[in-house]
Amino acid sequence: MQRDRFLRWLAAGALATSLVPATALAQAYPTRPVKIIVPFAAGGPADVFARVLAQRLPDLLGQPFVVEDRPGAGAVIGTDAVAKSPADGYTLLLMSNTHTVNETLVANKPYDLERDFVAVAPINSSDLVLVANPKVAAGNVRELVKLAKEQPGKLNYASSGTGTPYHMAGELFKSMSGTSILHIPYKGSSGARTDVLGGQVDLMFDAVTTMTESVKAGKVKAIATTGKQRSAVLPDVPTVDESGVPGYEATIWLGLLAPKGTPAAVVTRLNEAVSKIVSQPDLQQAWARQGAVAMVMSPQAFDKYIRDDIAKWAKVIKTANIKAD
Repeated sequence: MQRDRFLRWLAAGALATSLVPATALAQAYPTRPVKIIVPFAAGGPADVFARVLAQRLPDLLGQPFVVEDRPGAGAVIGTDAVAKSPADGYTLLLMSNTHTVNETLVANKPYDLERDFVAVAPINSSDLVLVANPKVAAGNVRELVKLAKEQPGKLNYASSGTGTPYHMAGELFKSMSGTSILHIPYKGSSGARTDVLGGQVDLMFDAVTTMTESVKAGKVKAIATTGKQRSAVLPDVPTVDESGVPGYEATIWLGLLAPKGTPAAVVTRLNEAVSKIVSQPDLQQAWARQGAVAMVMSPQAFDKYIRDDIAKWAKVIKTANIKAD
């Protein structure tokens, strides 16, 4: 008898929980600390911007947000850890467009972005700048394209490695401008940057903020920036798009994902909080000085953005026959 009453009590409790509106569950979220996994090295842009969010999200959501760096295997290790986490909103992934490149470039990943994740919110994007060492006989995109077509394969450009945003920016430029320029991959951007500054390599796509001082000091020539609009950090430098390669855009962008199956109401609550944070004027001003621009989208719009970016880089990878190292 007592056992029957106990079972009825359990059933009633389960039914009551199932009848709680999703909005009510979302309003209660989070009730404990939330982890943001960054699948890149500590101190890099993804880590830095993740920590900015982690500092401000508790003011809106009332619980700590903890950043955990899990680099390795081209972002695969940390990403896979999130893919295998419970879909409850308490483990999030800080992604970049390295992930959308990897969807095509890395064939045997243990996860699939579209299958295993749900889009939460974008964070920001940062322009790159195409620079040339002073020995290169070109000062703008049109002159560079002309030089490259006159001497196919003679010019070269450095990157921090195969599949990185710097590499893909170069391959997109080659594809859209119809040029043949030799790619020289390095193990990290510092070595690539050093050789461009030293004149051993002709060109490089690099972060605007990293190269700005060298541009101003005359150590390299700024050929063009890679965003849709001119960079606030280098306003006198034209974009690749306006310089003769219409439609060109190659930025580094960041966003948040959650494991597939995370309740939609929780995703919406996170999206609203992140959107409020990246829209704060003081943060936007600080990011502008670093060459970063806040991005605000609904989860649905961000999902489409990710899918479009996967398709964009898949085309470049297949056209250039790029293989993972």
